[in-house]
Amino acid sequence: MNAVPTITQLAADLAAGRRTSQQLTEAALTRAQDPASEGARVFTLIDAERARAAAQASDTLRAAGIVRSPLEGLPVSVKDLFDVAGQVTTSGSVVLKDAPPADRNAPVIDRLIAAGAVIVGRTNMTEFAFSGLGLNPHYGTPKNPWDRVDGGRIPGGSSSGAAVSVTDGMAVVGIGSDTGGSVRIPSALCGLTGFKPTQRRVPTEGALPLSTSLDSIGPLAASVRCCAIVDAILAGEPPTVPALRDVAGARLAIPETLVLNDVDDTVVAAFERACATLQQAGARLQRIAVPEFAELGRLHARGTLAGAEAWAWHRQLLTERGDEYDPRVGLRLRGGEAMGAADYIDLLAARRRWIAQVEARIAPFDALLMPTVPIVAPRIEELVASDQAYFAANGLILRNPTLINFLDGCALSLPCHARGDAPVGLTLAAAGGRDRAVLALGLGVERALSGVTGLDTPL
Repeated sequence: MNAVPTITQLAADLAAGRRTSQQLTEAALTRAQDPASEGARVFTLIDAERARAAAQASDTLRAAGIVRSPLEGLPVSVKDLFDVAGQVTTSGSVVLKDAPPADRNAPVIDRLIAAGAVIVGRTNMTEFAFSGLGLNPHYGTPKNPWDRVDGGRIPGGSSSGAAVSVTDGMAVVGIGSDTGGSVRIPSALCGLTGFKPTQRRVPTEGALPLSTSLDSIGPLAASVRCCAIVDAILAGEPPTVPALRDVAGARLAIPETLVLNDVDDTVVAAFERACATLQQAGARLQRIAVPEFAELGRLHARGTLAGAEAWAWHRQLLTERGDEYDPRVGLRLRGGEAMGAADYIDLLAARRRWIAQVEARIAPFDALLMPTVPIVAPRIEELVASDQAYFAANGLILRNPTLINFLDGCALSLPCHARGDAPVGLTLAAAGGRDRAVLALGLGVERALSGVTGLDTPL
């Protein structure tokens, strides 16, 4: 896996005249369109003409002394569920290929354009974002950059193309959605940094919904600083980075309930090494019970928010064109039909109580610390061949991240594996509204772990 450049590094190159936006964009498009690359599986649409025009405009503005943000002139990919005026939002499906084009941009697209981003294309994803694995039978599955031999390994999902577009130099940042880990899972499995904000922080209008209660929008990139810059842009704030918080004295809680179950040896070794490193750097780690985590199974006995809300959106399409869906996605979507209105209302009320209980329990701490995903990326062929393996892996991979969506919290996943090892993600998470505090602490954690990962502290 090659080192992924950061926004800060490339912005410095542009400012110094060492590169132009047109050069960066052309390089990204060349990689995306190379028949030997993953590009055909990474993108559902490459918007080369518009990207070249945007890059030329950016260079012209820069020559006139106008730099709209640190993202000015940099290639960015967007997940295939965001509305872009004039384009069809297919959400990784063939069911919507004949739908009318969007007549306006999603707010996050407008904010990226206003910041000077060059949108190179729409990235592939699990169909309708309803899986954490990243498999797509319609457009193919992008292979994980860590291991592409013998059929390769999954990239994680649902923002699969977003992750690989960044690892393979087709974009500097990928914009994804996260309903149960869909930004953090591919970031963890592909060796990137990903950030899931508090849901209300970034507008979800113009994004094809999976779960209106849980959907959130965030970046996948090379570093915590990159994620902080893009998160601010997506939130409509000045694109600044919070001051780094040193880990010395930080109170970090390691939940012993559920999140450490069935963790494979590679993840255990990386996680424990990261914890030891943070403790040596002065962080105050404490293992705690979070019994509420174990209650989610009972709360969801009659169905899930994602299942019910996805069924409400898809029920007519499934009736008319269900045979065109990925069968595994269709099966999960149909599961929402069994949930009654009273069960849904009960779950909403139970969630409010659950959030209050968890927030009270974690209030003494600056963040939760846990593995983002309990296992390293499985092989694609193993999951394609077996429904049992597919659903078992999907449930396990979604388990830890989805806790933070149900909490309506914010979470950062950053690499904690040693250079050359299988990618492993470390999660820092907190209650809703503490986004900038988590990013500030993430900068400190990233710096502390640089000796473990073998990487210089990313800019």
